[in-house]
Amino acid sequence: MSRPIILGIVGDSAAGKTTLTKGIAQVLGVENVTVICTDDYHRYDRTSRAELGITALHPDCNYLDIMQQHLSQLRMGQPILKPIYSHKTGTFEAPEYIKPSKFVIIEGLLGYSTRGARDCYDIKVYLAPPEQLRAKWKVKRDTQKRGYSEEQVLQELEKREPDSEAYIRPQRKWSDIVVSFYPPSSELEEANGNLNVRLVLRPTIPHPDFTEILASGNGNLSSAIRLELDRDMGKPVDVLEVDGHATLEQVNKLEQIICSDMPHLKSICDREANPELGKISGTTGETLQSYPLALTQLLITYHILKATQIHL
Repeated sequence: MSRPIILGIVGDSAAGKTTLTKGIAQVLGVENVTVICTDDYHRYDRTSRAELGITALHPDCNYLDIMQQHLSQLRMGQPILKPIYSHKTGTFEAPEYIKPSKFVIIEGLLGYSTRGARDCYDIKVYLAPPEQLRAKWKVKRDTQKRGYSEEQVLQELEKREPDSEAYIRPQRKWSDIVVSFYPPSSELEEANGNLNVRLVLRPTIPHPDFTEILASGNGNLSSAIRLELDRDMGKPVDVLEVDGHATLEQVNKLEQIICSDMPHLKSICDREANPELGKISGTTGETLQSYPLALTQLLITYHILKATQIHL
């Protein structure tokens, strides 16, 4: 058997890692995907962190050596005994025996923090939403799902900021794709499904040929989808932007570019077969469709399946 294909999704707390991971796993088939959260490798529980004055973002607060060891084992198709950290209680639970599936998605805060860990991934994604938007998402998540007050969340964000700057954001440079969902204006109240996405595509992996977007001044497409050359962290990159107001017709053209490069990806491009593609929860709990999210999930899935072909 070929080894598992490993996707990394790294980003700061509440950057959208779980939402992106869930959608990709749904597309690939949840029975084919093992999801590992590197936050389970915390060295201290919530009470101990408070006593020591250390945040969960600091490398010294995590067993990065064990995380790296487990990533290596998963890459070779071997099982691991993974620790379990409960974000709800802030304590550790009994470890879990995990055998890797065909695809493994590793999400968390410090997944690219060591050279050994980075070498284990086939595709590396980094999530980088604007800090104001991330703060809004964190307040919403931690107050609704983790029992914090808004004031506590904002205090924690302020406390974590030095470690975010020192240890989390620098991992961006190791990624193959940087995903930044952002509001179409300076206002954050749009939230519900209308976020644009900016995809930084590094030449570290071969991306689909999106130059057709620029061909013959495609006005209809370019009103909502743009491709340009830029620099990210000093390196030349392609940047693909998709607006939240993009129409289904415009999005379909971009999907066709991705799917035509890999015939067996067409089943994934079938929206009827994959109704979860691009689905998000609105502010009042309703289910919404985000075309920028759908395209992001599709592009990452493309790279996962491409890696499968390479390593057969």
